[in-house]
Amino acid sequence: MAALRSLGSLLCLWALRLPDPPAGTGAAAWGLDVASYRERVRAMFYHAYEHYLESAFPYDELRPLTCDGQDTWGSFSLTLIDALDTLLILGNVSEFQRVVNVLQEGVDFDIDVNASVFETNIRVVGGLLSAHLLSKKAGVEVEAGWPCSGPLLRMAEEAARKLLPAFQTPTGMPYGTVNLLHGVNPGETPVTCTAGIGTFIVEFATLSHLTGDPVFEDVARKALKALWKNRSDIGLVGNHIDVVTAKWVAQDAGIGAGVDSYFEYLVKGAILLQDKELMAMFLEYDKAIKNYTKFDDWYLWVQMYKGTVSMPVFQSLEAYWPGLQSLIGDVDNAMRTFLNYYTVWKQFGGLPEFYNIPQGYTVDKREGYPLRPELIESAMYLYRATRDPTLLELGRDAVESIEKISKVDCGFATIKDLRDHRLDNRMESFFLAETVKYLYLLFDPDNFIHNDGSVFDVVITPYGECVLNAGGYVFNTEAHPIDPAALHCCRKRKEEQWEVEDLMREFYSLKKNKKFTLKRASEHDEEESATDPRDASSEKGGEKRSSKKSSHSLLSCPSQSFNSKLAVLGQVFLDNT
Repeated sequence: MAALRSLGSLLCLWALRLPDPPAGTGAAAWGLDVASYRERVRAMFYHAYEHYLESAFPYDELRPLTCDGQDTWGSFSLTLIDALDTLLILGNVSEFQRVVNVLQEGVDFDIDVNASVFETNIRVVGGLLSAHLLSKKAGVEVEAGWPCSGPLLRMAEEAARKLLPAFQTPTGMPYGTVNLLHGVNPGETPVTCTAGIGTFIVEFATLSHLTGDPVFEDVARKALKALWKNRSDIGLVGNHIDVVTAKWVAQDAGIGAGVDSYFEYLVKGAILLQDKELMAMFLEYDKAIKNYTKFDDWYLWVQMYKGTVSMPVFQSLEAYWPGLQSLIGDVDNAMRTFLNYYTVWKQFGGLPEFYNIPQGYTVDKREGYPLRPELIESAMYLYRATRDPTLLELGRDAVESIEKISKVDCGFATIKDLRDHRLDNRMESFFLAETVKYLYLLFDPDNFIHNDGSVFDVVITPYGECVLNAGGYVFNTEAHPIDPAALHCCRKRKEEQWEVEDLMREFYSLKKNKKFTLKRASEHDEEESATDPRDASSEKGGEKRSSKKSSHSLLSCPSQSFNSKLAVLGQVFLDNT
C-alpha cells in the first residue's frame, strides 16, 4: 500500500510538472538530428573526463591548458564525485562501479582544509547522495537495508556533519566557510550570501529521511526561515547578510548570483517534501520579484527596501529562472524570458557573466563564460514541458559553440572573454556535473531520468516496501538527481502510523477512563522509537593530502562571486572596496 501511494504521488507530481506537449512538435518538425547531437555530447563528456583522469586526478579539477590538476573547493577529487551520476545517465555502469570503489578508498574528510559550506553541500553531499540512490540501478551490489544504509550514504553523512558547526549561529544562518578538521575559524567573516544560507534543504532533508537523524533537515529549515523572517517590507531579500546580527550588508535584490539557488530550493524543496509552506514562501517572493524587478521579461537588480533599480544587468546565473518557472507551471512567462536570454547567447556564442541590458553588451571585467549550464538547464526543462523545437536549437548552438571555442587537447577550457575567445586554464567540475548532463538529457528523450512512472522498482527495506526509479527526479543545484520516492523508504509514513494506532485502540477496546495518549509527531521529528538497524560507522582508506587552506573576501559567495557594484547600506561601491 505504501509503495502504491508513493508511486501515485510521483505520478501526480509529473502530471503537474510536465503538461502534454502540442502535437506535431519536436525534433522532427525542426529537422534536427537529435541522435547525432546526443553522441557529440557523449564525446564531449569523455574528452573532458578521460583527460581529468589522465592529467588531474586526484586533484579537484583539471587545468586543460597545462594538462594538470588543482585543488579548488577542498581536496575531494571533486570532478570525480560531480561526474559520477552523469556516467550512469550516459549508460556507463562499469565506470560508475569503478569510481564508487575509488571514492570509498580515497576520499577523506578529516583534513585541515577551509571548505565552502555551500559548495561542499551541493557538489560533495549532493553528488554522493545521488550516486547512493542510483547505485542499485548501476549494478552496484548494495548492502542489506539499502537505500537506508550504504557506504556512499555514510560518506555523504560524514561530509554533511563536517558542515554542521557552520550553522551554530544566533540566527541559525550558516557561516560561509568551515574548517573540516577544526570547525569555524575564530576570525571567520559572518557575512554570507543569501544562496549560501538557503541552499541546503534538498540535500539535508534527503539525509535526514534516509538516516533517521533530523538534525540536517532541522538546520536547513531554520536557515530558510531566518531568511524569510528578514525579508524587506516589500517582500525582497538582499544579496549578503550578517549571520550573527541578521543585518543586510549587500542590499541588492534580484534572482541571480548570490541569491539564485535560495529561490530554486524553495520550489524544489516543496516538490521533494510535498511542503506547502515552502511553496507558499516562493510564491510570495515571486509576486515581489515580478512587481519590482521584472521589466519586459528581463529581471533587473533593485534596492531591497525601495525597489529602485540598482543594476540594469542580466547575469548568466539568472538563466536558471525559466526552468524554475516551468516547475510551477508558469511556462508562457518562462519561454518569453528564455528567448531574451537566448538572444544574448546568439550574440556572443555563450552567456557573459554580466550583460548590460540597456547597452546590449558585456560589462567590463565580466565578459567570461566558464561553461555554465543554466541556460541549457532551462532549455531541458522547457523542452520537456513544451517540445518547442527552439529549445533544441539552443542545445545545438551550445554544442557547436563549446566545441569550437572551448575545446583544447586536454579537455574544455573556461572562456575568459567571449569577445575575442581567449581561454582560461580551468575546467570547473560543474561542466561534467551539469552542462554536459543537461545537454545530453535535452537530446535523450528516452533517458531513465525522464521516466513518467510507467516503469519502477519495488524495493524491500527494513521498514517495508517502497517504490524507486519511477521518475520525478529532483535535481539539486549541481544537477545531481534525487529520487523523491526514496525519502519514503526509511521510516513509517505518518498516515500508516495513525492507522496502526487506530487499529490498536479498536483491538484492545480501550476504556474511556483509562489514560491513553497518542502524541502526534511534529512535522520534522523522528516518527519511530524502535532501534535503528542501520550502522552509521564508516572507515575510509587513502592517505591524507597536505593541508590546504582557502580564503574568501568579506563579501563572497564562493562559486557565484558578486562583487561588482553591490549596494552596501544603500550605497554603491566598486570591486576591492
